[in-house]
Amino acid sequence: MRFTAILLILFLTACETNPPAPVIERAPQTPKEKPTEAKATDTKIATANGGKDWRPDSHIVKKGDTLFGIGLEYGLDYKEIATANHIEPPYPIKIGQKIDLSSFKTKPAAVIEEASTTEDGVVITPMKTEPVIGDKTVVETKAAPSAVTPVLTEPKAVREPYSLEALNRATPPPAAKPVETKPAEAKPADTKPADTKPDIASPADDESITWAWPTQGKVVAGFNEASNKGIDIGGATGQAILAASSGKVIYTGSDLRGYGKLVIVKHNKTYLSVYAHNSKIVAKEGQIVTAGQKIAEMGNTDSSTVKLHFEIRRLGKSVDPAKYLNQN
Repeated sequence: MRFTAILLILFLTACETNPPAPVIERAPQTPKEKPTEAKATDTKIATANGGKDWRPDSHIVKKGDTLFGIGLEYGLDYKEIATANHIEPPYPIKIGQKIDLSSFKTKPAAVIEEASTTEDGVVITPMKTEPVIGDKTVVETKAAPSAVTPVLTEPKAVREPYSLEALNRATPPPAAKPVETKPAEAKPADTKPADTKPDIASPADDESITWAWPTQGKVVAGFNEASNKGIDIGGATGQAILAASSGKVIYTGSDLRGYGKLVIVKHNKTYLSVYAHNSKIVAKEGQIVTAGQKIAEMGNTDSSTVKLHFEIRRLGKSVDPAKYLNQN
């Protein structure tokens, strides 16, 4: 009886000194992700010439309109307008006639959107807008990635017993000695210098134009959008009038009332410049001129004083020439 009691005491003591092993859950726990704040979609809309083309798709002829004046109003070559509307020289137009200008408008670039993330962590990738060139859409094609990853199963390595025959098979043959070849004699280079001089002056890009003052003299009247579409520079009769930047002469004549003998130079799709009240026109219509080239002589035609009336027009709208000229 005493022996049984001693065994029971020893058993209980062992249970107290050896507690049961802790139970560890082996299943991996997925950490709770902090909800991602929705990012605002960064939408970039690139428009040509740094701004929206305000010009309408068409113009309805009003009393007093001429094709030359319409061209100046919208910053276009009157001959190109005539060609687009099938108007023959001497370019007659009538009141109420619709002049189509849609082909001359600057088309905005495609919208480019970046992927955004929602609160649930879902990445949304917007549909890609294909670039447009002219009237055709350019579609970029990419090879679709294979859905199944190929698994290489052959050839399999096989171990075979050692033998002289197996050793000979495993030893690669000696590499072939490369054949020396005599290099071909280089032909003497053509030492004649390339003709890098362009045939005509290349007009600048839409906004990267360097402007120069068209003549010397005091500014006698500044820009005023309501009353003076440009600046007036005083001087002497016969004083040289120079092209303010490279471009194409799109008009010479005196068909626009209030401008006298006039020269208009188109520099690119965005800008043109106007030179009015000349005593003599030197440049010819259609001529390519460079910056600083003489195009006329100062005078007072359709003006009470001798001066140059100079305008810069952006998409047909008058801008302050002094702001452009004083940058250079």
